[in-house]
Amino acid sequence: MSEPQDVLVRREQAGGVATITLDSPHNRNALSSRLLRQLDDALSWALDDPAVRVIVLTGTGPVFCAGADLKEQRGGGAPVTASFPDIMSRIWESPKPVVCRLNGTARAGGLGLVAACDFAVAPATASFAFTEVRLGVVPAMIAVTCLRRLEPRAAAEYFLTGEVFGAARAVEIGLLTRAVPADDLDATVAHYTGMLLRGGPEALAITKRLVREVPLLPVEEGFRAMAALSAERFTSEEGQEGIRAFAEKRPAAWVPSESTAGDAGR
Repeated sequence: MSEPQDVLVRREQAGGVATITLDSPHNRNALSSRLLRQLDDALSWALDDPAVRVIVLTGTGPVFCAGADLKEQRGGGAPVTASFPDIMSRIWESPKPVVCRLNGTARAGGLGLVAACDFAVAPATASFAFTEVRLGVVPAMIAVTCLRRLEPRAAAEYFLTGEVFGAARAVEIGLLTRAVPADDLDATVAHYTGMLLRGGPEALAITKRLVREVPLLPVEEGFRAMAALSAERFTSEEGQEGIRAFAEKRPAAWVPSESTAGDAGR
């Protein structure tokens, strides 16, 4: 049977957390057309399943993602990564929080996935680089997510030079949320997913939008819009359930029973 070799993206769900794993270590989880199709399918599964509250994106082997599969890019035809912008957009716009658990190094297009996620945690030994200009191409598609995360001077530095930089620097410039010792990687990811599971699903989806959109509003317009939204959420079914749960010192109805969130956030 050839099926195991054909599976480049694995998926599993437990306790409200869906884990999507890039499983193509033979080519460093490069963004081949098959991997992208399977990643798109896995995202659809996680986004459509009401039991899934949080999504974790990770990989196998020493590299999280090496970027485009260059073997498929030879010949000058249309890029086989044409579906990649849609995938990054789905992660960016996902109403469910997405945590990137980098199993190792990332390069080029792989950094577009990292930047699209809400949280990104990597081993302190991981390295990163926007290598496109050294191949005579440009970091065009991933600029949409990466330039929304990176400090402008750092973006210019690393986009233009292709220089390799470490995990501590990646945190400093906004690409990563945390860089931790490899032995602490799973515990750190579990810390974030556990806290996210305690948030109301509607509240989390709305708050994701707030983080992106409110800074773009004029101040007075922002206050008016947010006052109305705040009143709406306090009177919503989800808001009222959260208030009751707080008063009764119990988990809210949306917290999965298998959650290991414990008393985080209380």
